[in-house]
Amino acid sequence: MSRLLVRGFTISLDGYGAGPNQSLEKPLGVSGEGLHEWLVQTRTFKRIHGGEGGTTGTDDDFAAQGFEGVGAWIMGRNMFGPIRDRWPDESWRGWWGEDPPYHVPVFVLTHHPRPPLAMEGGTVFHFVTDGILAALGRARDAAGARDVRVGGGAATIRQYLQARLLDEIHLAVAPILLGSGEHLFAGLDLPALGYRCAEPVAGAKGVHYIVTRSSR
Repeated sequence: MSRLLVRGFTISLDGYGAGPNQSLEKPLGVSGEGLHEWLVQTRTFKRIHGGEGGTTGTDDDFAAQGFEGVGAWIMGRNMFGPIRDRWPDESWRGWWGEDPPYHVPVFVLTHHPRPPLAMEGGTVFHFVTDGILAALGRARDAAGARDVRVGGGAATIRQYLQARLLDEIHLAVAPILLGSGEHLFAGLDLPALGYRCAEPVAGAKGVHYIVTRSSR
């Protein structure tokens, strides 16, 4: 069976995966853009977004590993876009333009149905209204022998953590304090859920941690 992974999810030093007051203009909330300084300058990030150049080294190694062997993604509706409640129409097509960086099926958790959205490069967004287990089942069917990556946001990752479904999590900790926003570990007792943390690895712009789940 394929693994369920989190890769490259960044939190602040005080544990927030996004700052307060998220909006169309500030999708990561106030000061949240500082979370991803470790990522946006890497060669991997620039390449998947159609650019050239970029830094190499530890941060780029972790960024590249995040796309290796991934056959499907799961994300929350807030990661797909800023629209809440019912879809007013189908004009919102994501933050990424017509060629999103996924290039595999992406399963979006939502309470409101919407037809699948096919994009360039092989990305197809499927909108799942019957919960995290249904999304995981569909993602695993689509991924085959490859892994499924949970992209976020924090609330979506918390649900899969609480259910002990995540096999491994790569967290990047950015050297900033947000004070409020979406806290990744709110209400979770990770040791009680069977999760353990390996030794950290320092990059140029962040510190990387691998958290794994003990066998059931």
